[in-house]
Amino acid sequence: MCATCFTYISFLEHGVCVVCQKPAIFALTHPGCKKAQTIDGIFSSLVYAGVVKKLVYTFKYKPHLTHMQEMLVDLMHEGLIQREAFYSLLQIPSVLMPIPLFHSRLKTRGYNQSMLLAQGLGKRLGISVVDGLARVRNTHTQVGLTQLKRQENIRGAFAVKKGYEANVPQVFLLDDVATSGATLAEAAKMLKKAGVGKVWGVTLAHGQ
Repeated sequence: MCATCFTYISFLEHGVCVVCQKPAIFALTHPGCKKAQTIDGIFSSLVYAGVVKKLVYTFKYKPHLTHMQEMLVDLMHEGLIQREAFYSLLQIPSVLMPIPLFHSRLKTRGYNQSMLLAQGLGKRLGISVVDGLARVRNTHTQVGLTQLKRQENIRGAFAVKKGYEANVPQVFLLDDVATSGATLAEAAKMLKKAGVGKVWGVTLAHGQ
């Protein structure tokens, strides 16, 4: 990436509550919006616009440039460690868990971009990566859907893998992009049903 393009990348400064989509301090879910199985918050590094959209698209689709992993992980890591709330959570025993792809999509692409990001971030943070979720239903793309439609589209799409035991206090769910946060929220619900105490979303970018 050239120096000019790099200047168009913006680190995210503000967070929103995943439930009501209104501004939230440190991207934490508002206490009044939270229920027993609600995700606790979502931390994102970059604004999903312009150059960042092109980077994510190139990383996910043909020609499938997996060598972009290191650069994207660097950007993701830089944005996350600047957030005091996220940094404080690193003191608690945790694991990183990537959002899985449906098996047919994984076969077509050849890799899960969220797993690549999780592996790179895990090395930088000293956190283990656990493949604890399965995508049990093939969903349509979330692009262009309203928040309600996104929630309906992703409902029932995940299951906790057999043999996974919630033996850590918290899980960082990792995905490439968060828009409404519906995907992360649905996955968090399944983990909390399985006994995980705290579940946080972590993404490279956030935006529409």
